[in-house]
Amino acid sequence: MTTVFHEKRTIDLLKRLVETPSPSGYTDKVMKLITKELGEMAVTHKTTNKGAVIATIEGSDTGRHRLLTAHTDTLGAMVKEIKSDGRLKLAMIGGFNWNAVEGEYCLIHTASGKDIRGTILMHQTSVHVYKNAGTKERSAENIEVRIDEKVKDMKGTRGLGIEVGDFVSFDPRFEMTDSGFVKSRHLDDKASTALVLELIRTLQEEKVQLPHTTHFYISNNEEIGYGGNSNIPEETVEYIAVDMGAMGDGQATDEYTASICVKDASGPYHYALTQHLAGLCKTEDIPFKLDIYPYYGSDASAAIRAGFDVKHALFGPGIESSHSLERTHVDSLKSTAQLLHAYVTSAMME
Repeated sequence: MTTVFHEKRTIDLLKRLVETPSPSGYTDKVMKLITKELGEMAVTHKTTNKGAVIATIEGSDTGRHRLLTAHTDTLGAMVKEIKSDGRLKLAMIGGFNWNAVEGEYCLIHTASGKDIRGTILMHQTSVHVYKNAGTKERSAENIEVRIDEKVKDMKGTRGLGIEVGDFVSFDPRFEMTDSGFVKSRHLDDKASTALVLELIRTLQEEKVQLPHTTHFYISNNEEIGYGGNSNIPEETVEYIAVDMGAMGDGQATDEYTASICVKDASGPYHYALTQHLAGLCKTEDIPFKLDIYPYYGSDASAAIRAGFDVKHALFGPGIESSHSLERTHVDSLKSTAQLLHAYVTSAMME
């Protein structure tokens, strides 16, 4: 009997993924990790001009294809300005609030390849100096990077090799608790990436014959809106974004089940394909929730906007505090892994 979810293997891979810096636009290292994993699995794969990686497993039906995508790019920042005192102003990469990264340790990735440590802080941090330290707006004007080097001015910072346009990544702070919670930045969407890679590994190990040729698209530009909207094989009929489920007030999604999105900011997902996923959960006794994510978009919706004639759907693990200090539970990872396996081994809707 096929073991659908390898917990330790998945968590170990997830830890390696989140600890490999990959803000959108700076993803070479993590994509090399992906290609190394796929190479070890002996699965056919290629790298696109944009740096995405597409693995393919041939199925019994080679005329109608499926595509599943997950993304490795994350939130991050770039150096916007080197201040006169040597500290750095930042420009956001992706959509988050500045308070979500205030106080976070970070890496400044210089063009020379040297990484320099720093901390993201408000300029008005010290309550002993700034009366408005607690109420001052958390904004690009007030947030800065304190560099962990002996620099006092712009010249000193530039002497380290730091320049405008250098990427800045946030420390993930990965932790697995005894109670089964996974706490880390960048679970969006490295949790799904780990699950997709482990799905491929399981299919290869078990020599599973898929009913349809299936492509596994690991994209690297989703957070900025165009990760998976190119290089889609023309035979593709069904397109699944494997991405996080958003939690909060009024949401059905939790940290213990697979979350299937029926609608996001782009509009409804394909009704019949979404119902097929829900039906698999019911048949296979997979814990799941249907949900609407109001301020959300995915690689699947980007593919639709790009004009691809595909049926699109979205599901993934439930992630608490998305685009901030994220958390999920191993139960949600397991449920998503079960749904991934059930989907790729099911017959396509007529």
